[in-house]
This record gives sequence, C-alpha cells and structure tokens, in this order.
Amino acid sequence: MSRPKNQNYKGHGLPKGKEREQRASIRFKTTLMNTLMDVLRNRPGWVEVKDEGEWDFYWCDVSWLRENFDHTYMGEHVRISHFRNHYELTRKNYMVKNLKRFRKQLEREAGKLEAAKCDFFPKTFEMPCEYHLFVEEFRKNPGITWIMKPVARSQGKGIFLFRRLKDIMDWKKGTAGKKLTSLEAQPARNTVNPSGSHDTRSSEDQKDEIPVENYVAQRYIENPYLIGGRKFDLRVYVLVMSYIPLRAWLYRDGFARFSNTRFTLNSIDDQYVHLTNVAVQKTSPDYHPKKGCKWMLQRFRQYLASKHGPEAVETLFSDMDNIFIRSLQSVQKVIISDKHCFELYGYDILIDQDLKPWLLEVNASPSLTASSQEDYELKTCLLEDTLHIVDMEARLTGREKRVGGFDLMWNDGPVSREEGGPDLSGMGNFVTNTHLGCVNDRKKQLRQLFRSLQGQKKTPN
Repeated sequence: MSRPKNQNYKGHGLPKGKEREQRASIRFKTTLMNTLMDVLRNRPGWVEVKDEGEWDFYWCDVSWLRENFDHTYMGEHVRISHFRNHYELTRKNYMVKNLKRFRKQLEREAGKLEAAKCDFFPKTFEMPCEYHLFVEEFRKNPGITWIMKPVARSQGKGIFLFRRLKDIMDWKKGTAGKKLTSLEAQPARNTVNPSGSHDTRSSEDQKDEIPVENYVAQRYIENPYLIGGRKFDLRVYVLVMSYIPLRAWLYRDGFARFSNTRFTLNSIDDQYVHLTNVAVQKTSPDYHPKKGCKWMLQRFRQYLASKHGPEAVETLFSDMDNIFIRSLQSVQKVIISDKHCFELYGYDILIDQDLKPWLLEVNASPSLTASSQEDYELKTCLLEDTLHIVDMEARLTGREKRVGGFDLMWNDGPVSREEGGPDLSGMGNFVTNTHLGCVNDRKKQLRQLFRSLQGQKKTPN
C-alpha cells in the first residue's frame, strides 16, 4: 500500500530496517489510567509511547477511532482495540435492529425453529421513531412494566421504569426533536471519568450525526432470578479477533453484579432495586466498598448447581453461548473487519426465574477499573490473556484452542472440546469448547503453552 500524500496522514508501526522482524520492543499507547495501564507497563519488552510518537499497539478510545482511523496507515503487525463501526453491536438500538434483521434472515433460510434461537432479547422499540408501534404494543399488555434507556449513555444514567402511557408521553414532549446539550453532542476527547473507568458509552457508542437523544423502550423483565432476594446481572467477556472469518474467544471468569436493595415491583422509581450498575449501587447509603456487590462467576455457577443440579446449569450456560455467537453473527456482515482490529466486549446478561438468559447490552469498552482486590486480579488476568491472544510478540501458532483464561469458542464454525477431528456441529458427541464459570488454572496452562511453543521453535520440522 502506498503512503498517502496527506498532511493529516500518520503512519504507525512502519518497519525500520529489521525492527519489524525482530520486534525487540513493542511500543504501546493508551489514554486509560486504570488496570490496563498497569498491565501494559508491566509487560516484558513493551515500551510506553506518549503524545505523537509512533506506536505498534494502541488501546484507543472510540473518539480517536472516529477522528483518526481513516487517516492512519498501519504497518502489518500494528493492532488497535476497536473495530471501525463497533457501535453496530454496542449501541443499544443498533444491536436490536441487527438482531431483528438476523432473526428474519434465519427464519427465511432455516425456518422458525432456528430463528427462535434469537429470542433472547426483550421486546424493544426505538424512540421516538417507533413511538406509534410501541403504543400499539403497550395497549395490548396494559399494566406491565417497561424500562426506558438512552441508547448512548452508560452507568445507569437517564434510565427509568414506567407503567403508564402518560409517563412516556411526558418524556416524548420533553425529548422528541430536542437537541442534545452542547456537552453531550460533542464527541468526548478522552473518555476516562473521574474514577478512571472507561465504561462511558455516552461518548463511545454515540454517533455524531444523530442530533436527537434516542432511547429504547424495552419490556422490563419482571421475574428476575433472585439471590438473597436481590436482583443481579452477569458481566461476561468475549474477545473477537476477526469477523471475516468470525473468530471469538470466551473468558472463563466474569462476575454477577448485585443490587444493594431487595427486589420488589412495588417501587419502580427506586434505582437501587432495579439497576445493578456499580456506578449506581456505590452511591447507595448502605453500600460496603470493601465487600462491593459482586460474585465471581465460579461462585455463581456453584451456587446454581447446588440449587438446580448440574444439568440445568449446563443448559443455562449453553444458552448463554448461543447468545454470544448469534449476537456476533448478527453483525458479522456489517462490521468492517480489519486485520489491525480486535475487540474485548463486555456482555451484560440477566437471568430470569425460569433460568432463561436475556441479553441486555454489549459494551465496547467494559470498565477496566477495579472495585475490589478480587476485581483487580480478574481484570489484570483478563487483560494479560487478551494481550497473549493479540500476540504482538508473534509467539502463537494460530492453532491454539486455549490461551490462559480464554477458550476459543468459534473459529469460522463451532469449536469442539475434543482434540483432533473436524469441528462438526450436529454430531452426537459434540461439546463446545466453552468453560464459563469453570476452574481457571490459567497460570499453569500458560506455562505449558509457552514451554511447548519454545520446544517447537528449537526443533524445526
């Protein structure tokens, strides 16, 4: 590719002599001052680049992506942390639009039974453009609870529950046609909030050309599964290295985020009851900062197995695998797949009393700020393993099915736990290569993996 003659052009990772082949040091850049920075600075052979210096690896925020991606030439080995139009999956209204389209496509091509495998998101309408469709649906089911969410904000901001059409009409009068405030309308330059968290979709999933603050009206799940009388949702991590072909990894660890207050439908205005976001819960008067409100997924899985038996738990976790794959497939044809890009998604899943999982949203920049020591350790290991798979050091063969805490879930088709043989779904003994909430003996696995890779290098074919 020839270098564009453009004064705004910037080149990164351009080879200088033998530097690209040897890669003695990897130059990294990021604006996030949290767990990520600790992991990058502690990685052997990685060197931090500031300001306008050339880099090989950039964990960027999406405002940089929007402004610079098209003007940046990247060398073969360069990597950045987002796909160009990641918002197709991570903006609430686009996610639903893509899932609805994908479900229709499946129904046409494979029948209703296959399409029903996409019925894992609540009935949703984009507001204000689908207001009349919403009203029609609302009148069919009077008395049920709905939840309104701004499509491009995060941390529970702007969310409210309602049961009366009057509430939504008041909202419509105040919002429809109203421009965003100048602060909200400006794409944020640096999406690190005061706590250092980078979970602010107010900037990341917002498209500049949409002047009205859009919302989604979503049927509220009134029968959530409760533990100790409290509502929770699950945060699960999925790493996508490529969309064409689709290559996705599932992390073994994650956590359940609990509300601080016992669940009831009698007080729909109490955000401490209904919103599990840590940003909301930590403002609760009886929040315990050391204890927090999280359970690690391993503990959660064990709790469910003791209550419902291992078979019910296997079914639930298999249904969650289905959510991850179908949601990625729904955007596979619209995401601009670029070999320089990868994405670490944070999935938010709610489980109801029937042990059915529901997809609430997908985050392009899941918070990497730790809320406790246990949380810090989880995020440190998650990020270290992400960097192992991105493989700037060029150590992997590309045939690995496990790297640290990540298991290869999809590789242009389902991946089997069994070694060898073709990965054919539909076979009686086919078991997918996922271990969400299972033991994560990542250190041992990494030692074995890198030892065997060293051995292969020493013994040429």
